Amino acid sequence: MDYSKEIRHRARCLHCGDKIKYGRADKKFCSDDCRASHHNEALKESRAFRRRVLARLVHNHDVLMHLMETGVESCPLIELSSQGFSPDLMTSCRKVGKHMECSCFEIKYIMTASRIYSISKIQNVSLNLQNCNK
Repeated sequence: MDYSKEIRHRARCLHCGDKIKYGRADKKFCSDDCRASHHNEALKESRAFRRRVLARLVHNHDVLMHLMETGVESCPLIELSSQGFSPDLMTSCRKVGKHMECSCFEIKYIMTASRIYSISKIQNVSLNLQNCNK
């Protein structure tokens, strides 16, 4: 069979839109550069979102650390919000009795609808990554 004379309906590159001139009939990209660029752009929004969330978490941590360093044990959420604290972002949260015990990295605090209190560092924080891989 002479493939050079066979006329095939070729798809277009998902990244640049050019016709794909050679390769498999189900090929999606015209080159490795287009394939890599397409996948990098697809992941760009996800990476940017993670960076924004992490930046807000770090800011929350900084606000809580400042409160601890100045000896403040309780603070209204409205005052914290004016400092840029995001009460909806934390690294963990669990219900203990009638209140929520939350943490932002190694700092734990109790949060009610209107304030946070009992701000302290979690003692003996250790992360054993070897156990996570099992």
